[in-house]
Parts: sequence; structure tokens; C-alpha cells
Amino acid sequence: MSRRGYARRNQNGVSFSNTVKTLGPVSNTIILIVLACLIGLLYLTQVTKTNSYGYTINSLQTQQSELQSQKADLEVAAARLQSLDRVAASDVAKNLVSVAPSGTIKQ
Repeated sequence: MSRRGYARRNQNGVSFSNTVKTLGPVSNTIILIVLACLIGLLYLTQVTKTNSYGYTINSLQTQQSELQSQKADLEVAAARLQSLDRVAASDVAKNLVSVAPSGTIKQ
């Protein structure tokens, strides 16, 4: 509020007028630059979070493929070991006759 004019006859000695303070063009420019920097920083933090999640996902996928190959190798080894036990315990193997060597060849 500012004081305006001189007192005239039959009027109040003081009159006030409402003045609205606004920001100037330099202040507006500075505020816009600061806001743009803040938005840029927010964008960069989001991008780096996304990239770090991407690296995590990539390492987990690599670990998953390694574990799947180990599982396949272990399944093959388990089947091979179980097959020997199955063959030895089968009825056909039990009915086989053991043969003793009858002779040797000498040179």
C-alpha cells in the first residue's frame, strides 16, 4: 500500500491504494532456470535408477541361465548314476550267470 496525493478540502487526510507487487522479468527468468534445473535433476535420478535396475536384472538373468545349465548337468548325472543302480537291481541282471575265465592266451 502506498500513500497517494495531498489532502483536499472535506476529504480524509490519508488515502491508501492497493498495489500488487509482481516479480520482474529477471526474477521470473531466474525462477524458470532454477525450476528447469530441478526438473533435470529429477529426470537424471529417475534414469539412473532405471539403469541400475537394468544392471540388476541383467546380472540376475545371467545367474539364472548359469543355474539352469547346472541343473541340466546335474539331471544328466543323476540319471546316469540311477541307471547303473537300476540295471544292477533289475531281474535280468540278477538272472545272469557269472563266467569264470577258462584260459589265457600267452604270446
